[in-house]
Amino acid sequence: MPAATFHYRAIGADGKLRTGVITSESTRTVARELQRQGLTPVYVGAGEKKSAVELKMPSFGTNRRRDVLFFTQELSTLLNSGIPLDRALSITTELTTRPQFRAVVSDILRTIKGGKSLADALALHPLYFSDLFINMVRAGEASGSLGQIFDRLSVFERSRDELRSYIISSMIYPSLLAFTGAGSIFVLLDFVVPRFASIFDDSRMKIPVPTQIMLEGSKIVQQWGWLVVLSIAALAVAFRLYTRAGAGRLWWDEVRLKIPLLGDAMRKAETSRFARAMSTLVGNTVPLVQSIQISAGILVNRRMANSLKDVAQGVKRGEGISQPLARTKMFPPLASHLLTVGEETGKLDVMFARMADIYEEETRAAIKRFTSIFEPLVILIMGIIVGAMVLSMLIAITSINDVAI
Repeated sequence: MPAATFHYRAIGADGKLRTGVITSESTRTVARELQRQGLTPVYVGAGEKKSAVELKMPSFGTNRRRDVLFFTQELSTLLNSGIPLDRALSITTELTTRPQFRAVVSDILRTIKGGKSLADALALHPLYFSDLFINMVRAGEASGSLGQIFDRLSVFERSRDELRSYIISSMIYPSLLAFTGAGSIFVLLDFVVPRFASIFDDSRMKIPVPTQIMLEGSKIVQQWGWLVVLSIAALAVAFRLYTRAGAGRLWWDEVRLKIPLLGDAMRKAETSRFARAMSTLVGNTVPLVQSIQISAGILVNRRMANSLKDVAQGVKRGEGISQPLARTKMFPPLASHLLTVGEETGKLDVMFARMADIYEEETRAAIKRFTSIFEPLVILIMGIIVGAMVLSMLIAITSINDVAI
């Protein structure tokens, strides 16, 4: 194999970061050479000298989820390489490219040096670190397995981010298609149809009904289009404010679960989030009731999150988790069956992990089904509307020719 140039990032025996370039046959030989020199490889690759997270995840502004994923993966790598916590945080501060998050990591480091635990330091930044994250770190500090905890958290954050990115990217094209279709119809009614209507200005012929309807619609758009747009915007803002919290939020979350195809995808996405969080918590000996309460906090759908209160009460009564979960009727039936097996075999964390894998795949499949139907539906509706407008014009033109004859 011909030699190639590889960039590397490694930690020396003094805990300091080393970067450079080595010409070799493969990344494996580079890693062996670094170890022979007494260095611990953190990254070896053909690209620029970026962290593994930077190579895998492109930057999208001040996205807190990406910052947390970066922080988690860097600490996982450094702590499992034997680097002390304070030095690992110091290196992470150097590697952080976003000034805002660099200040957060620096504050965490200062807090630790002041005598507080890492979990307490993370708790000072609730915008970045969830209760799940903080409780996991607290459990890791108590058991002396902080490196393993960050491994689990890295898997959890990466899985959640990948699923969220998949959902967003899958919905971009259908949304863009719907927006473009609405814009095209607006342009036709506001610019094209009025010019077509000018041919009837000096004509005393009776305008066909389909053409008259189209012309009246065009007049409404021309005269009141701005008011319609403002009204739609105002309704959207009011709806957003109403459904942001309280009874409005619960009502909207329940309605969304009943939307054909899309509701099924949302239910499965929430189930995968819940299962992934429970797998992470239960696998690190966090009490079951506390795990349920923490996991409920990361769910987006408050109707499903509130149903977990009954599940927690059932666990307190000694009913286990599978039966109370089935009684809520909020989660897919397979979920409770998997948990029943987990309770019977004593491998509840493994079943939660399996459940998360299943429903992440199911979510992707459900989103794919939705988009595969939504896209042609939008195209069909656009085709019917534009086709009706063109047909109305043709009918009018034909009527003019008949009058001329």
